[in-house]
Amino acid sequence: MRIVIQRVTQASVTTENNEPAEIGKGLLVLLGIEESDGAEDIEWLCGKISRLRVFDDAEGVMNLSVQDIEGEVLLISQFTLHASTKKGNRPSYIRAARPETAIPLYEEFARVLSSSLGKDVKTGVFGALMQVSLVNDGPVTIIIDSKNKE
Repeated sequence: MRIVIQRVTQASVTTENNEPAEIGKGLLVLLGIEESDGAEDIEWLCGKISRLRVFDDAEGVMNLSVQDIEGEVLLISQFTLHASTKKGNRPSYIRAARPETAIPLYEEFARVLSSSLGKDVKTGVFGALMQVSLVNDGPVTIIIDSKNKE
């Protein structure tokens, strides 16, 4: 699994048929799932997200987690995080999990992250065409891949 985390002051996602999901101060998390991903990847990444110290403390040092500031999280599925651009100019998405694998993992990721945070996580709609808006705070953007834990 690969995630892109952005510290935001606000973020939202809309689809053609759904109400928008919106958050205030917190984290926008883009999640890419591979066929080989599983429960261990979910547990490790959700722990990282909930404990990652990327918010400023009283001295202006990034020393607080999203839990510490009682922030919100917006989780968006994004298969393009596994794009391969090694050959040619058209990305290949062969490493991205097929929907029958990815949807249950995405749903479990949202459940585990909600449990880790002790609050609901807002989500987009898996596989839908989505418009994501955000105000990146800092900017702070971090990429984490569960296959590169060391």
